[in-house]
Amino acid sequence: MLTLHHLEYSQSFRILWLLEELGTDYELKLYARNKETYQAPDEYKTLSPLGSAPVITEGDLALAESSAIIDYVLDQHPESNLRPAIDDEDRVRYLFWFHASQGSMMMVLIMEAVFQILIQRVPFWMRGLIRGVLGQASERMIKPRMEKLLQLAEKDLAQKPWFGGDKLSAADIAMSYPMESARSRGFITDQHPNCLAWIERVHQNPSFQRAKEKDGKDSIVLQV
Repeated sequence: MLTLHHLEYSQSFRILWLLEELGTDYELKLYARNKETYQAPDEYKTLSPLGSAPVITEGDLALAESSAIIDYVLDQHPESNLRPAIDDEDRVRYLFWFHASQGSMMMVLIMEAVFQILIQRVPFWMRGLIRGVLGQASERMIKPRMEKLLQLAEKDLAQKPWFGGDKLSAADIAMSYPMESARSRGFITDQHPNCLAWIERVHQNPSFQRAKEKDGKDSIVLQV
């Protein structure tokens, strides 16, 4: 049986939601972060060479990387409609957002998170200088890139309610963590009504709610 090793406040929530949406059998193991470092426990880091979330195991298999896990799980469920067919008009839209979740959006969010951690953890006498340098980098690199992504999301979500088209798809599941992170970090505001409406639709989804119940946390993203 497939086992999801679910680290709290991590991208593995997406896999938990996927498994609940599919209604498949799986084992769930929960792991808490170190309260001081926010890192995964040593037990978790031994599960895969990357030592990061998400991770699934099945027999001798140990697989990391969100997109790889989603594709692996969906390959085992060919009856699922979470991936538009090759000849579907929404196939390209689906492919873009499924890969943009990690290739573009999470990359920007991780960079912004690293900037904030650096500002908080450098010696106090360096903090002003570091804040100024990284603040300029954020204004010139991070915020413009994120705004372009959100503008495109606003445009696509004005045309159809989901990132994959007319119905929920794996692209929406993949986008759930970066979209939640973007909202919590102040990138998504009232100026992005379609993004906010999408987040609300996600929250109302029954399988998302079941995943939240099993996750047991108020937020799916880490606040540092």
